[in-house]
Amino acid sequence: MPPTNPARRRALTDAAIDLLAGSGAHGVTHRAVEKAAGLPYGTASNYFRSREALLVATAERIVELHHADMDRAARRQKKAAAAHGESIPADFTEHVVDLLADSLFGAATILRDRYLAIFELQLEAVRRPVLASALAGLQDGSMRFTAGHHADLGLPISPERIPALVALYGGALFTLVTAPPESVSEDAVRGVARAIVHGALRG
Repeated sequence: MPPTNPARRRALTDAAIDLLAGSGAHGVTHRAVEKAAGLPYGTASNYFRSREALLVATAERIVELHHADMDRAARRQKKAAAAHGESIPADFTEHVVDLLADSLFGAATILRDRYLAIFELQLEAVRRPVLASALAGLQDGSMRFTAGHHADLGLPISPERIPALVALYGGALFTLVTAPPESVSEDAVRGVARAIVHGALRG
């Protein structure tokens, strides 16, 4: 059986995420991951018998991190809304613009490397069904989170609108994350978020 040290496994997959962002999928090898994680030669192959197994474990780690971030964001926004006693206005679209702009800006700046890694894995998954299965949690999780989050915040958004909202968000995410970092500003991101909301909710 492979080793079961969770901390070491996380160190290897976190190193793989950094390599995906910096070098692309072809830069992720057992030795490169070991070196980036500061672990001895042979450690990665003990945990992941093949390169595909390493990529799948990295995808699973990204899904884990992504869900944890979504849960934290939801708790933070619910707590802020409760603290201020805010009610949702009749024209709630600007509130949704605020939520999307905050999410997109964070993804394109603080979390840029993780999203670059996700895009690399998604392209690799076109040729690797097992990797596609591991990444399915991202799309499914985004749909469930968006619907649940809207309900928790009292946003009157029809569930039928959510697939379009998520699709437009995904396209904007790719554009912003792959753009030169210096070109990403809060004002520009807010303009993109407003276009998404008007396209998905008012179209």
